[in-house]
Amino acid sequence: MRFKTGILLDSLQMPFEDALRVAYDAGVDGIQFYAASHHMASVDFDYKSAKSLHKKVGKYGLEISSLCGDLGGHGFEIRDENSYKIKKTKNIIDFASELETGIITTHIGVVLDNDAEHNQIMGEALQDICRYAEKAGVYIAIETGPEKSELLKKFINETGEKNLKVNFDPANLVMVQGENPAKAVFTLKDYIVYTHAKDGRMINRCDPVIIYNAFAEGDPDNINIDNYFVELPLGRGDVNFPEYLKALEEIEYSGYLTIEREAGNTRINDITEGVNFLNQIPGNY
Repeated sequence: MRFKTGILLDSLQMPFEDALRVAYDAGVDGIQFYAASHHMASVDFDYKSAKSLHKKVGKYGLEISSLCGDLGGHGFEIRDENSYKIKKTKNIIDFASELETGIITTHIGVVLDNDAEHNQIMGEALQDICRYAEKAGVYIAIETGPEKSELLKKFINETGEKNLKVNFDPANLVMVQGENPAKAVFTLKDYIVYTHAKDGRMINRCDPVIIYNAFAEGDPDNINIDNYFVELPLGRGDVNFPEYLKALEEIEYSGYLTIEREAGNTRINDITEGVNFLNQIPGNY
């Protein structure tokens, strides 16, 4: 089967309409973009401009496959911050509904296997968000990486929210968890509604809590992330994409492979080559 391909526009680090042209020229089906202020975001959107934005994307024959609703920091780990973050996320849900897209991806923090109170704080925030999102017909998709896939599955089940799903990032699992993405697909098969096509390599084992704290706080302890893992263009890392795509096909996933590139100085080239790489994988036609 042929999976739809997309680009996370903010990876291109250029003005929005210029990025749309790159996506159009690359021949992808759709685009994703950050819908909130974040260090990765290229644009701050006026949520009242949804109709004109939708029209602008449509001019290039592209679909808005999803929004990235990541608010940065510690996700929903800190109770005192959650009132603001819940309100902000609900605004993004309204924006997604206006843009006629039904998926918002985000990092929620790190699920812990030995701290029920910590997990409960995140769970309660997500229950509030998901109940609002369900009325709008929107999925909230947690990005993989901060915890093992089995633990993420357990956490989602315990929230009891049917529209709390997964944005599957195979590189995060390889780089941070040392997990086989194809096997993790089967673990999370009932929850995957979106994927990021990204590649990378683990260099040394890391403590995910320390790593994601560094991302959240601007690395106050001067941790050298390069000592632990490296993100690479598609096909140059340790994600076995033919095996991974076969697993997605077996669980009957029919959504997007959205290319994300968070590092490097040749991102346009890396991303356009990534589109060609995905299209040349046997079985993806």
